[in-house]
Formats: sequence, C-alpha cells, structure tokens
Amino acid sequence: MAEMNLSFSGSIPQLYDRYLGPVLFEPYAADLVRRVTALAAPGPVLEMACGTGIVTRQLRAHLAPTVELVASDLNQPMLDYARAKLATLQHVEWKQADIAALPFPDGTFAAAVCQFGLMFVPDKQAAFREARRVLRAGGVFAFNVWDGIAANPFVRIAHETLATLFPADPPQFLVPFTFNDHTVLRQLLTTHDFHDIWIETVTLEARSESAQALAMGFVQGSPLSAAIQERGASFESVVTAVTEAFARHGGAAPFRSTLQAVVVTARAGVE
Repeated sequence: MAEMNLSFSGSIPQLYDRYLGPVLFEPYAADLVRRVTALAAPGPVLEMACGTGIVTRQLRAHLAPTVELVASDLNQPMLDYARAKLATLQHVEWKQADIAALPFPDGTFAAAVCQFGLMFVPDKQAAFREARRVLRAGGVFAFNVWDGIAANPFVRIAHETLATLFPADPPQFLVPFTFNDHTVLRQLLTTHDFHDIWIETVTLEARSESAQALAMGFVQGSPLSAAIQERGASFESVVTAVTEAFARHGGAAPFRSTLQAVVVTARAGVE
C-alpha cells in the first residue's frame, strides 16, 4: 500500500472545507471549543493546525472579543484559504507556523488548541515540548486526534473501495488514524510537564447531505486526489464507486454514520 505525502494545495482546501468540513470537523470543533472555554483562564489563545478555519470561527465566536486569538498552520494554501474565508472575522492573527518549532516566546498563551493536527507531526516529542513552552503555567492544552480506522466505518469503507479499484497499488491516507493510543498520549503529556490530564473517546454522528457529497470530499478534497490522478483514474469513476459504497452503509441522501475521536485536555505545570 502506498501512503502519499501530505499535501493540501490546489483545489483541495476548498473541496475539503465544502464537503468534509461539516461532516468530519464541525462536530468535533464544537466539542473542543466547549472544553477550552470552560477550562482556560482569560488570556491569548493559540490555535495550531487551523486548516480552513473551522475551529477558528468557533473559538472567535465563544471567546471574549478582547481575547487575542492566533490561528496558525504549516500549510500556506490552507492558511490562505482560511484567511480569505474568514476575512470579516475580527481580532484574529493568521500565522504560518510549524507545531514542532513554534515562533512564539515562552509562556505567551493561556490556551493552545489543535484539532486533528498532531497526527501529522513527525516529531511528536517536539510538538508536545513546544506546546508546553508557549503556554503559561496552568495554561490549557486541548486537542483531538482520530481514533483508529476501524472505529470510523465510512473512512474504512472508502479505503476498502480504493483497494478494490486499485488492487496492485491502492492509494491510502492512513496517517490520521495512527496516533490515538491513550497510554502514549498520557506519557507524552506527563513527560513535558502537563498535569490534570483528561483523555476521552468521543463518538459523534456524521451527517452529510448525500453519500455523493461525502465521496467527493474524500476523493477530491484530500491528499488522495493526487494519488488517484497519478494512477490515471478519472475522479468521476472513483467518486461513483465510493458513493455507492457509502450509500450502502449510511444511505444515499441524506447520509448518516458515526465518527470516533480521542479528545484530550491537560494543564501546563505550575512553576
């Protein structure tokens, strides 16, 4: 199985936001923002891996207008898309930044938030070390990561369908579903001076206007799109196959299924 390099460029940000955003990311964004606003003391907030701005918008809506919000992402095309989409959103600073090497002084933020981004960071130790460094003592670190692919049935179905279409060399995008072991997460947090650790598996409903819309998101709104093009297949044929598989699982229109993620909150140690 070939795992493609992570790439969110070209038309991917727009398709990702349109077809996958409401289904995969909005429900968990609401959950994560509720936790942050309940736990964090007043002060600047850093969002890491902001993507197309789904969590950014909800954070800005729930934080006090005077609270500084910095939305960051390593991927410039995603950051550009988010900035343009949320151009009317006030009091947000947009910043290109690597989670493993954050360009902020020590102890800057009262909270650091990351939705479905830590899975992609090669150096996990550096990511957790940097989160602790930029947080104030007692600051909140809140993040979520996808549970295993077996716990996210329509994602599994999409990959199984691709394996049928490309039996010799199926394109796979499995990295998002490989960083969810509770013991590993807890160890990373304790190693880097986090306390009051809460780790919870959260299952939510996935709702899409149609199986076809969701299939378009998976096929054309993710790094899978480049891998499919490299194999000489038409998007139309792949979308059709994935649509049919999704419809058998969760209905044609609307589509319903479940999602499962691991949600974590912790506090930076008090100096």
